[in-house]
Amino acid sequence: MVLCALRRRLLRSSCASWARLLQRPSSGCVYSSVHGFQQEEITEKLQAFPGGSVDLHQQESGIAVLTINYPSRMNAFSGSMMVELEERVSQLESWMDGKGVIVRGADGTFCSGSDLTAVRAISNPQDGMKMCMFMQNALTRLLRLPLISVALVEGRALGGGAELTTACDFRLMASGSVIQFVHKHMGLVPGWGGAARLTRIVGGQNALKLLAGALKVDPGLGLQIGLADGVVEAPRAAEGAGAALQQAENWLSHYTEGAAPVIRAVKKVVSSGRELPLSEALRTEKEVFGTVWGGQANLQALASKSKHR
Repeated sequence: MVLCALRRRLLRSSCASWARLLQRPSSGCVYSSVHGFQQEEITEKLQAFPGGSVDLHQQESGIAVLTINYPSRMNAFSGSMMVELEERVSQLESWMDGKGVIVRGADGTFCSGSDLTAVRAISNPQDGMKMCMFMQNALTRLLRLPLISVALVEGRALGGGAELTTACDFRLMASGSVIQFVHKHMGLVPGWGGAARLTRIVGGQNALKLLAGALKVDPGLGLQIGLADGVVEAPRAAEGAGAALQQAENWLSHYTEGAAPVIRAVKKVVSSGRELPLSEALRTEKEVFGTVWGGQANLQALASKSKHR
């Protein structure tokens, strides 16, 4: 009886902690000093391997564009880019007018994972684990943003790039694009949280096929197994390189139309439903509901009786 009571108390405490994390996404890290993770230490190590950039453009529409930009390395993450990714996520966490974010790669390809220069330099297990924790924190926070996120996959998303696509709510694949979890060929498994997220997206059997077979997922297969949510057409010569991005913005706008507090509240309740036990997700939903009930958008809707139109 005592053990059962203790177990219930621990479960309630754990659920309450998760709820607080979801309400305050800037604190939504998986690892902290309790787990032996020292943010400053691994940040300093990663910054020793510069190259490329992670660019953020926040638009008045409330949709941001996050671009992985290292074309000479197929947009692989250098050490400094990993640090920049974490910084850009912090910026998005504090963007109160934001409603959505599109994650893309520069120059027609998505991302090829880690830059091998940095990987070879931190190949010992201790540093590898620290890098793993750093990227799991950054990508978990990306997924938990109160913004609806879409990965726009053009060209190839390989290894860590494939993992990055799973840290978004949706994935749009351009004609001719490929998502491939190539970790097996490198003697590895995903380490940035990609396996856990992939399993939730496509189910255990499909995840096992993609990881153990290192299968190339084209748009057709992506749609079939639920990894892709839509396909954007390859731009014609007259349309220019930004046509796919414009298609992605148009697609996302169907889900971000409306007041920012409402869209952000929608994302929060879905995040809690995705991550929390049902009873705690219900409590979190109640709390989020209270933030929009009687708000400006709610009062305007009541005044116009828009529900019945």
